[in-house]
This record gives sequence, structure tokens and C-alpha cells, in this order.
Amino acid sequence: MNIHFTKLNQPTTSLLEAFNRWENDSELIPLTRPNQDKEELERRCNMTLNDLTHRLDHHHIYLIYLDDQLIGEMNYMIDPGHLYKKETGTAWIGITIGEPEGRGKGIGYVAIKHLEAQIKKQGLMRIELGVFEFNTQAQKLYKRLGYKEIGRLADFTFWNNQMWCDIRMEKYL
Repeated sequence: MNIHFTKLNQPTTSLLEAFNRWENDSELIPLTRPNQDKEELERRCNMTLNDLTHRLDHHHIYLIYLDDQLIGEMNYMIDPGHLYKKETGTAWIGITIGEPEGRGKGIGYVAIKHLEAQIKKQGLMRIELGVFEFNTQAQKLYKRLGYKEIGRLADFTFWNNQMWCDIRMEKYL
């Protein structure tokens, strides 16, 4: 199993297709974006190439490959407004293993270790993230990587006919 990462500098239409496929995957939607109700959970949306290019203005995006297949992406933003703990020099991270064949193989662990190294190279010493309360698999991963819970935002996302909180976690590098 060969896992490698590439920093995204110039989006292409084939990358855009993959991002839109993941963004509209009914298995991933509840895990990757907050939804206020059933209608929002079922809404589909597509980014344009321009949208993805503009996303690079605020996100450092890394593509995740298993052998030669693109299977996901991870990213970080520096000091976004939605931080739970407003500490300057904080990276907010996100990861999506978009392709089913990339899930459950420990790739997320390797990917986040790589992302942490990139963040540290930028001189940042703190990472914060949010994980939905029902996503116990991701919570276990983050705890294994040394992330600690720092707070919860109640009624943050809708899934499985109820509202769930967003668990905020942090790690100092």
C-alpha cells in the first residue's frame, strides 16, 4: 500500500469532478458538512473550477493518493473565524477520504500526520478541528493522534432524524 500526498496548486476539471462526487456522496454528506434539517442534508451542490480555485485563497489543500488513485483530500486554514478557542497561529483542519476503497485502512492516520508536519513547517503550533458527535470512528482517530476535546456546540448538525453537537478538539504540536 503506497500512500502519498500532493499539494494542490492548480485545480483541474478531473479534480473538480472528484471533489463534487465526494461533496454529493450520501454517505459522506453527514460526516463532512453541517446540516440544519433533512432538506439541507439531501441537498446536492456542485462547485465550479472557479470556486475550487478561490478555495485555495484560504485553504492549503493536499490530495491523498493510494497507489496512483486519488482517494481524498485534506486541508487547513489559518485562524478562521469559527475557531472555538481564538488563539492566533491556529490551523483548522479537515479531511475527506472520498473513495470507499480508501476508508478503514489507516490512511486517515498517515494523512493527518503528514498534514501536521506541513502545519508545523509553517510555524504554527496549534491545531483545532470539529467532529460531529455521531462520528465515533473519527473521534477515535483524533484521540489516538493526541487531540483533546475542548468544547461542544449543541444542536450543530442534523442526521438520523435528530440534532447532534459538534465536538471541538485541539492539539499542540
